[in-house]
Amino acid sequence: MILGIDDAGRGPVIGPMILAGVLLTKEQEKIMKKNDIRDSKTVTQSSRLVMEKLIKEHSVAYKIVQASPELIDGSLTSGINLNELEAKMVAKIINSINKELKEKIKVIIDCPSVNVVSWKDSLSKYLEKKENLEISCEHKADVNHLSAAAASILAKVTREEEITKMKKEFGDFGSGYPSDPKTKKFLTEKGNEFSNSGI
Repeated sequence: MILGIDDAGRGPVIGPMILAGVLLTKEQEKIMKKNDIRDSKTVTQSSRLVMEKLIKEHSVAYKIVQASPELIDGSLTSGINLNELEAKMVAKIINSINKELKEKIKVIIDCPSVNVVSWKDSLSKYLEKKENLEISCEHKADVNHLSAAAASILAKVTREEEITKMKKEFGDFGSGYPSDPKTKKFLTEKGNEFSNSGI
């Protein structure tokens, strides 16, 4: 079986970082391919919602975890950088899915760090059971592997749902990424007002 893991919302100034894992058999991978499951960045939100349903129906297991802005900020102030936090969250996904399994699993992770070897070592510290795992950390895994692409869809859909909820409460702040002019404008005008609100 193949467990793909990817994130959405890494490095935002507003909103959570989401990680998802999707466990597939080889047969289920064929279903993903037939239904054109691919990197979430190349798909519209309406298409992602259709794909999300299919992925959840045709996977052995899936797991979604999120790091709130408070968790990200708290980690950074306590000396845990974003790469280390993501390693802990990826391990949480793997540990949850792998808990009851004895079968061999190939884990494919869209690596968040430029230093793949170092990040893989960080991840290894948090894994509870390793003997049945073959772990591959690589860049552009969501482009090159169906399981990671499926994970990217679940992560992105979840992030968009969280952002929609936040906009109802705080107003339209754009995507929440620092490069977004709308997000910059929102922070300039209302950043102080919402500074202690967990946004």
